[in-house]
Amino acid sequence: MGGAVYSGARHISQAFREILAMSKCILVLSASVGAGHLRAAQAVELAIRQLDPTAMVENMDVLALTNAAFRRLYGKAYLDLVNRAPHVLGYFYDLMDRPVSPRRKTDRLRYLVKRLNLAAFVKYLEQQVWDVVVNTHFLPAEILAHLRSQERFRAPHFTVTTDFETHRLWVNQPCDLYFTATQESAKNLEHWGVPPESLVVSGIPVHPAFSRLKPRQQCLQNQQLQGERPVILQLSGGFGVGPVEQLLKQLLEVTTPAEVVVVAGRNEELRRRLELVQPPPRHRLIVVGYTEHMDELMTAADVVVSKPGGLTTSEALACGAAMAVVNPIPGQESRNSDFLLENGAALKINNLATLPFKLDQVLSDPKRLAQLKRNAKRLGRPQAAFEVARHALDWG
Repeated sequence: MGGAVYSGARHISQAFREILAMSKCILVLSASVGAGHLRAAQAVELAIRQLDPTAMVENMDVLALTNAAFRRLYGKAYLDLVNRAPHVLGYFYDLMDRPVSPRRKTDRLRYLVKRLNLAAFVKYLEQQVWDVVVNTHFLPAEILAHLRSQERFRAPHFTVTTDFETHRLWVNQPCDLYFTATQESAKNLEHWGVPPESLVVSGIPVHPAFSRLKPRQQCLQNQQLQGERPVILQLSGGFGVGPVEQLLKQLLEVTTPAEVVVVAGRNEELRRRLELVQPPPRHRLIVVGYTEHMDELMTAADVVVSKPGGLTTSEALACGAAMAVVNPIPGQESRNSDFLLENGAALKINNLATLPFKLDQVLSDPKRLAQLKRNAKRLGRPQAAFEVARHALDWG
């Protein structure tokens, strides 16, 4: 009997090895510089798993494989600039939106610092045979392109951009495919020398839940909303940062009776403070902490009040919600805002003092609100993650 058991185990092991040999081995790479890149990576990973449950998918934050000093410099410094000196960030965004030259000392130094601090990541890459690598941040894409140019890494790799206008830092050749949010972004990449055959206009990947939206009435019920008044959804990012309380104070000055939902994210202290706010009788206030049901909240919302990050904007568009854009970060978010305004899917709040007036104008004009929502729905690309996933699974 013991021999029979051993033989069976060996047979199962061989069968498992054959399955592994036939399965696609896909690496999804991002960097924890804000939440959007990680959410895009998660969306691609989930889409791949749905399309092919046998695929072996690894989703990795490359900053997890570097030292604490570099992680803080690269990730935390970005968030510090966002919160404390956004215009400085905008200055550097424009300064770096130019061709990269191996002869320019600053470019050589920038790459050298990255390479030295990502040695563990490079070692990890070289220990496994990957069929395809998908990048949702330009940091790993730059490292991979350099390794490919030196023939130290041979697997095909894709770059998935996460804003509605593409910065020069996203261009790292050689790269097999670039996925962009818009046709305009694709044209910009062509300007930087990317071959047209390497471009796919897919939209920005969002969680698969946004590709199978529930009926609005069901979302209202699930989120304990009445739906008799317009629903205003205020977002504060995954970590609940920014002038959330000041913004809520202005929202509650809106004269049109509304259900106001404010999401505090993972900031429990903020959530507790918001729960103490007493809204005027004409409004109903709902405070939400971290949630995995953003698809339901956005489907229920008439207007989403938020900074125009690429992922948040893409989720709102997928749900057909109009946006009221506040405090865009100079650089990528200001360009996302331009995209929304040019396409009639948003209004922009330049001064919080005018927020009640501008929202009242929209909420009291059903035709205008309906047009904003139609335009948003037209721009939505809820299948973007699946388009990236299909290319990854079909490549080669």
